[in-house]
Amino acid sequence: MGKNTIIELKNVEKHYQMGDSIIKALDGVSTEINKGDFIVILGPSGSGKSTMMNMVGALDLATKGSIYLDGENIENFTESELAQIRGRKIGFVFQTFNLIPTLTALENVMIPMIFQGVETEKRIEKGTKILKKVGLGHRTGHLPGELSGGERQRVAIARALANNPDVILADEPTGNLDSKTGKEIMKIFTDLNKKGKTIILVTHDLALAKHAKKILKIKDGRLEKQS
Repeated sequence: MGKNTIIELKNVEKHYQMGDSIIKALDGVSTEINKGDFIVILGPSGSGKSTMMNMVGALDLATKGSIYLDGENIENFTESELAQIRGRKIGFVFQTFNLIPTLTALENVMIPMIFQGVETEKRIEKGTKILKKVGLGHRTGHLPGELSGGERQRVAIARALANNPDVILADEPTGNLDSKTGKEIMKIFTDLNKKGKTIILVTHDLALAKHAKKILKIKDGRLEKQS
């Protein structure tokens, strides 16, 4: 493990019981993710890329093998400790935005800060600042239903940035957007990477791979090659 390694997977397997049979969603995956990387995890539906996302994001434990976050084996933490560490280290962006419809853009962005014990005044100040950064300073009081798809994804990115994490993990972040809006969202990720954020993007879309510094191709639960 290098000194800049943030996340490491060592011979990770993930098995699921399906009736009488065991499905190996991941089958011996090893990789290192370093500070400042822009990684695209590329694979067709059913390849294991979503399972790999859960492993890389420390959302789930491996059946076999080890997952390290900042050099610590995540199995050594309680679920509560892991949630706290994850909340500080990793920001998540999902294809379906996962915003709370009854909360404003600003309130949605403030949620991760609540779990880290940030005071209300500081939450409002930080949330407003981050929404301005993603070009939504004029939309802080709007509900998700009043925003376009691209604006909702910007809110989701702002929420992922709320605790200033080292890593942004995005699952098919342009999947529900038209191509023009998708390009705008990818520019935000590219700019964040230039400013030092580690970006991990999970997708089946080859076009997004051109943004990557490193591509992890996954098929049938195994990494095909690392480039």
